[in-house]
Formats: sequence, structure tokens, C-alpha cells
Amino acid sequence: MTAIQSHSMSVCPGTVDSPVQPVRGASPYVGATTEISPAIRSWRTISRSTWARREIVAFLAWRDIRARYHQTILGTFWTLVQPLATTLVYAVVFGKLVKIQSDGFPYPIFVMTGLVPWTFMATAIQRSSTSLVANGGLIKKVAFPRLAVPMAAVLTGLVEFGAACIVLIPVMLYYSVFPSLSLLFLPVILVLSGAMILGVGLLLASINCRFRDVTHGIAFAMQMWMFLTPIIYPFSSVPERYQGWVQCNPMTGLIGGFRAALLGTPLDMTALGLSAAFAALFLTIGGAAFRRAEHSAADVL
Repeated sequence: MTAIQSHSMSVCPGTVDSPVQPVRGASPYVGATTEISPAIRSWRTISRSTWARREIVAFLAWRDIRARYHQTILGTFWTLVQPLATTLVYAVVFGKLVKIQSDGFPYPIFVMTGLVPWTFMATAIQRSSTSLVANGGLIKKVAFPRLAVPMAAVLTGLVEFGAACIVLIPVMLYYSVFPSLSLLFLPVILVLSGAMILGVGLLLASINCRFRDVTHGIAFAMQMWMFLTPIIYPFSSVPERYQGWVQCNPMTGLIGGFRAALLGTPLDMTALGLSAAFAALFLTIGGAAFRRAEHSAADVL
């Protein structure tokens, strides 16, 4: 009777190594363990598979919205109350007490047109950066495009942004501030903001799979980022020697773009161009990091 010795092969993404030699002293009837690792898929393949199952993105976003406002008295009205209450506090503290200038607009309008888009971007970045860990149980059990998870977080933030705009419009009308034709530029700003959010979210979500420090540090980082962005103060109030550094803030051009679209203020093309460049950079780096993380996410979560 002839013994058949199995040869094991270590299969790595995209390569096949030479057969591993059996350990000295091991039984000839027992082969080494066969290790198989999934190949890293191309970004084109990931995008196509996600588009083919795009209904999953909508389902995950709807699930998150229902879970967030489940068993609440106000329900989805919280999306309307929060920006209004925050604007009121900021208007009293910074508008009345500190008396920060607002480029000729009523301070409540000025701060609200900055807070609404900032809340959308900051919240979507936080949720997308922790989305893989938060959905770890689902990722381990069900096979579906992993990109759908951070994209659903961005979509959820976009829905809440639309709800917040419902409050912003009456406030603008109350102060007799009417949008002009510059409002047609708003979809461009939304696309750039979505690209920025998704890129940063993919990068942080990939890191958060292995290092959970992201979960603890993201809220603090976003708070610091807010005060470095012209939201509660105008860009014109920044000393000239620091304006170049503020323009390099990726959020400066986006917040300024929102204000330009809603209020008709002059558009800072330098800051907006830098924001677009950063959005492309983050989307490229975040996509590359997500490609390497998504194939092993189920193992490390």
C-alpha cells in the first residue's frame, strides 16, 4: 500500500509560491496546512460589483436611518431641531457676545450656511470611518460588496443634509436673503464634498479595521478641524499672513462654495481648486487602502 503525501502550497494574492517542504520529523502521511488567501481585486472590479448591487447601499442607508431614530419622540424631526438649536447658540455667543463679523449678512444666516454643510461632511466622515467595524457582524456572515457599507454612511448623511436644508430655507426667507442663479453651482459642490467624504472615509475605515484608535480620535479630530475652517468666522477675518494656510484646508473651499451657492458671495477659486485636488488625492489613497483592507476585513474585524 503506497502512502500519498500531499504537497501544500502557499497561495498569496496574485502569486503562487513554490511548494513548502515538510517539517523534519513529521509523519509522511500528514501534509502541511494549505493556506489560501483571496486576491486583491482591482478598483474597477470593486466599483462594478457595487454598482451591480447598488440596492444594498440604499437598504443599508435606510436601515441606519430607521435605527438612529427608532423609539424617539421627535423621530426624524431631530434632523431639523439640531441645526436650528446649534445656530441659535452660536448666534447668541459669537454673534451677540463676541460680535464676530459676518461679511454683511445676518450672523444667524452666515453661521447656519456654514454649519449645515459642515455637519453633513463631519458626520458622514465619522460614520463612514467606523462603518466597517460597526457592521462587522454582517460582513462576517454575508457576502456582498464591502464598498456599499461606507457609501451607505455617506448617503445617510446626504439625506440628513437635505432635511437640514428644509430648516435653512425658511430662515433665509425670514432675513430676506434669497438665493440667486449661483444656486445652480450647488450640485458641483455636493459632488466634490461627496468625493472628499468618501475618500477620507475609505482611508480611515481601512485603518480602523486594524487600529481602533480611529474610533476614539475621529470625533476629537473633527472638532479641531471645525475651528480651523471658516465656519463661525469669515475667511476675510483671517490675518493675511495666515490666509494661504487656511486655503490649504480641504474644507475651506467646500464651505466657501456652499456659501457662494446659497448667498451669492464671491467664490474663492483658489481654495475650491485646492479642495478638488485634495478630494481626488484622498479618493485615490482611500481607494487603494480600501482595496487591500476589504478582502481581509472579515478576518480582522
